[in-house]
Amino acid sequence: MRGAPTILHLDMDAFYASAEQAAKPSLRGKPVVVGGIGPRGVVATASYEARVFGVRSAMATAQARRLCPNAAYLTPRFSLYRDVSEVVMGLLRALSPLVEPLSLDEAFVDLEAGGVEPTAAAVRAVGERLRRDIRTATGLSGSVGLAASKMLAKIASEEAKPDGLLLIEPGTELERLWPMSVRAIPGVGPATAETLRRAGITTVAETAEAGEAELVRLLGKAHGAGLYAMATGHDDRPVVAERDAKSVSVEDTFEEDLTDRTRVQLEIARLADRCVQRLRAAGRSGRTVVIKVRSYDFSTLTRSETLRGPTDDPAVVREAAARLLDGVDTTTGVRLLGVGVSGLADYTQEDLFAQAASEAAGAAADAAEAPQGPQEAPAEGAGAVVGPRRWLPGLDVRHAEHGAGWVQGSGVGRVTVRFETPWSEPGRVRTFAVDDPDLEPGEPLPLVRGALPGGDAAADAAQAPTPGPGEAGTAPLPEAEVGPGPGVRPAMGAGPVSVPDPVCGSDPGGAGCAEREAGPVAGGRGGSGG
Repeated sequence: MRGAPTILHLDMDAFYASAEQAAKPSLRGKPVVVGGIGPRGVVATASYEARVFGVRSAMATAQARRLCPNAAYLTPRFSLYRDVSEVVMGLLRALSPLVEPLSLDEAFVDLEAGGVEPTAAAVRAVGERLRRDIRTATGLSGSVGLAASKMLAKIASEEAKPDGLLLIEPGTELERLWPMSVRAIPGVGPATAETLRRAGITTVAETAEAGEAELVRLLGKAHGAGLYAMATGHDDRPVVAERDAKSVSVEDTFEEDLTDRTRVQLEIARLADRCVQRLRAAGRSGRTVVIKVRSYDFSTLTRSETLRGPTDDPAVVREAAARLLDGVDTTTGVRLLGVGVSGLADYTQEDLFAQAASEAAGAAADAAEAPQGPQEAPAEGAGAVVGPRRWLPGLDVRHAEHGAGWVQGSGVGRVTVRFETPWSEPGRVRTFAVDDPDLEPGEPLPLVRGALPGGDAAADAAQAPTPGPGEAGTAPLPEAEVGPGPGVRPAMGAGPVSVPDPVCGSDPGGAGCAEREAGPVAGGRGGSGG
């Protein structure tokens, strides 16, 4: 334990949901849930307005819909969250060279290593300035905890939520810590808490009173000794600037159990490719391939295979995953599949035999598909039939006439879009055919107007409609000329809208009629609790 509260813990408040509220003016002050939108999806983050109804991170989306049916249920936009996270982490690194990120929205900072005076007044001033800088740069709020150890700093930031700062003075740690539930101690999950409860231990004070010998008897030497140290306020863990990832993995939960073996094999191959994309993005390679298969009854098994050397070749990972799947019975139905790579390294030693086999198989497939004689050229404009695009709630779009907006909901061949930007007033809602040629996917806009290169002028250009050939741009009709039509209903406090009731029913978030996504949140951790 240090003699001064020079360890800072920052936790952004309801990060994903707050970012969506900042990006969508019509959702500010309203319940928002971000996560998998399908019937087997999981909540990544719920706004504080949704938490009033009992919605929490890691809860099944189906249960969240029952608790809070009028919330806006949105698909995550990880590109936006990563951009905001980079800005926040940049502000933290300006305070100290020792910054330990735990996730996109959470990090420890060693202020002493950054030269901050080790007094309560000095570190409090740094914490308050950090909160102001984050709001200025991102438009979002974060809660700050300051203490003499990592454990207490994290507890302090949790108690400071939302949008607060709490400093635990040295010497007062046990007074604050002991009345808390034992679950407040890092590393104490449901299983450990249940073991302690059966022994009559429910609070941190009771954990300390039990003594180290009793905790070791209950939990084992390493876990028991570590828990006793934490319960008595001893936490000497340093802030580590670089946390080396041990593995990279992806997984999907399916709306309906997969029983077709070919479909299972195709999904494993797709997950292997996604896993390698993440591996390469991190500049890493790995030598152990792992698959995860969860059956209809929630029983879960894993299988692994260690290669001769590290690789980041998608063909090698696909083949290893396929070999592992060969030994798994999937006839009863598969609820979840996952592929991971561990044993990470910074270099690649290609599996030449597997690569050669893959290339040979690819060449044979190409030869089989090659034309065997003169072929008639396809007519102009002909090609593969492309199915209708899927418009998931919350994703960005752009319309040639109306400019930037986001998908509020879709169904029965139509998509409902609200046209607004982070710096505009709550926008108008319009409905289009899902294959409308003037509607296309868009890119997330910065949450703060001045964050765009070019400042306000660039923001105006981002919001404006796309000019047609020979046009300077097409302005939307004045509100008086739009007028309500049949089936019009108000949407989230905005002006008149023309959303036919059969499209989204009475769901003000527009997500109740969304096309279902066959999988959970991709590429993220279990949630951004905040």
